[in-house]
Amino acid sequence: MAPASGAAATPPEHQGTTPARRLRVLVTDPIIARWSTVLTSGAPGHDWAFLTDTPTTADGEDGEATQRAAVADCDVLICSRLTDAVAPHVRAALVQVTGAGLDRVAVDALPAGTEVTTTAHHERSIAEHVLLSVMALERQLLVRDHALRSGTWRTLATDPAVPAFRTLDTMVLGAVGLGGIGAETLRLASAWGMDTIAVRGNPAAALPAGVAPTWVGGSGELPRLLAEADVVLVSVPLGPDTEGLIGADELATMKPDAYLVNVARGPVVDQAALYAALTAEAGSPTAIGGAAIDVWWGAPSPGRTPPADHDFAALDHVVLTPHCSGHADSTFAGRAADLAANVERLAAGAPRTGVVRSDT
Repeated sequence: MAPASGAAATPPEHQGTTPARRLRVLVTDPIIARWSTVLTSGAPGHDWAFLTDTPTTADGEDGEATQRAAVADCDVLICSRLTDAVAPHVRAALVQVTGAGLDRVAVDALPAGTEVTTTAHHERSIAEHVLLSVMALERQLLVRDHALRSGTWRTLATDPAVPAFRTLDTMVLGAVGLGGIGAETLRLASAWGMDTIAVRGNPAAALPAGVAPTWVGGSGELPRLLAEADVVLVSVPLGPDTEGLIGADELATMKPDAYLVNVARGPVVDQAALYAALTAEAGSPTAIGGAAIDVWWGAPSPGRTPPADHDFAALDHVVLTPHCSGHADSTFAGRAADLAANVERLAAGAPRTGVVRSDT
């Protein structure tokens, strides 16, 4: 079990033969810094520095000069973002990313021999968010809440136009991607009685423990999944092969009352096509029943929050959240414990966990 925020993490046993050494550890991720007690107590014999606020300087630089100097003087860099301008200046043996994604970390710009590791622990939190969003959409939770606060009592008992809602055990959840998030969502969905199906890159690979979809197909089976699912979960990494993966043709293949839930990255779904499907006449072949959007097409800014080119905020059959589906205490406490453990492993000369680029 991951330690609670602020709780001490137990350092791992050193498995290597190299004597443990004192390391200089630099943390630039402001979120994980909130769990600094877990970090420092999990690896207490090291020098920890936190550089989480690098405002624009007088000469117009955005703090990168400060970062370049700092990353050149540490043994371990713990970060969530690393730009192309800063990455070449890293002299750390280990760059520990504080999440699972690498799309905001310039890995290819790092010096040769820099090891890169990642962590996760967000799967349960995101899986719960997915099912919460589906139930909110199906029961029109936000619409009914707003109506009642406005003094309107509207149910199928008072208005024959109000439909009855479906329960989860009558619905099929289709996962596009079967990594940690997809697998955990299927486990929870099955526990609630949902039928589950999935597509992934290697359909012949062994299924994760506790995951038992009705069928698993390869990428070529995506149209079949879209046609059968009442809920389409998108949880694939963003890359050249997945950008725009869900476009107009794919959305048109979905059932007119199906929901799309995107917890991957915004550009995996074509923004204009999604807006068109959500604003099409209800029940028409090009329409979908609703969507839950936790990931967006860029960063928020004045006049562009939520960060999209279309007015999703005006639609009442869309659940909007600010990329927070994984923001549970257990997520960050677990991550902080992982990061501290890897610092200890590096000091002891033991293999690190979550390696995505080795130091050789």
